[in-house]
Amino acid sequence: MKLEATGLVKRYGAHAALDGAAFSTGEHEARVIALLGPSGGGKSTLLRVLGCLLVPDEGRVSLDGRDLPRDEDGAMRERRGNGFVFQGYNLFPHLTAFQNITLPLQEVHGMSAVQAGQRALELLHRLGLEGHEHKRPSQLSGGQQQRAAIARALAPRPKLLLLDEPTSALDPVMTGEVLDVIRELAEGGQSIVLATHEISFARKVADHVVFLAGGKALECSTATEFFQQPRSELARQYLEGLSRYR
Repeated sequence: MKLEATGLVKRYGAHAALDGAAFSTGEHEARVIALLGPSGGGKSTLLRVLGCLLVPDEGRVSLDGRDLPRDEDGAMRERRGNGFVFQGYNLFPHLTAFQNITLPLQEVHGMSAVQAGQRALELLHRLGLEGHEHKRPSQLSGGQQQRAAIARALAPRPKLLLLDEPTSALDPVMTGEVLDVIRELAEGGQSIVLATHEISFARKVADHVVFLAGGKALECSTATEFFQQPRSELARQYLEGLSRYR
């Protein structure tokens, strides 16, 4: 996966969540790209732009040499090829874990009920939710809910999996469960863009890092380069602050 952005601007009213962000992973093939930086720096907005959930007000993004579409029809087609996991799980509360996966497979991706059911069971069992298939989200732990959300995102076999702070609402044990799943996916070859504050995890799984602050990409480098010798003072302070008690 190769990513490049030029002059990205995305405003919410008078606030520019992305303010001319520009970066390129160059010729490096990155399977996992970590978006790091302080809260409010633009990570979540950039993730949504990369996944075509948002269209930037200005600028362009290219993925593997192909510009991402800016029209709604093109963005919709792009979204269908991606998988999304958010910090709040976003599971349908009135549906079981099984139904949360089968519904979009049937309604959005055109699978038959049998095909969707087989795929849902395959993923729920793979992610350690065997025996929990017919429980509603309120009957699952936070870690189980997030694993169900990951299963739903993986169900249509996405080219790109986008994860927005997937462990921020979890306790340490549940965080470990979910990070283990993400690590296994990365090792299995899934392309992932991950916004996270889990520095030790990003250090282990990321190939490339984009460091964002104030709506700008202050650094873009291989993970090894970033963690060994960050170029900006803000990045150094950020890493030191997060590592102090870890």
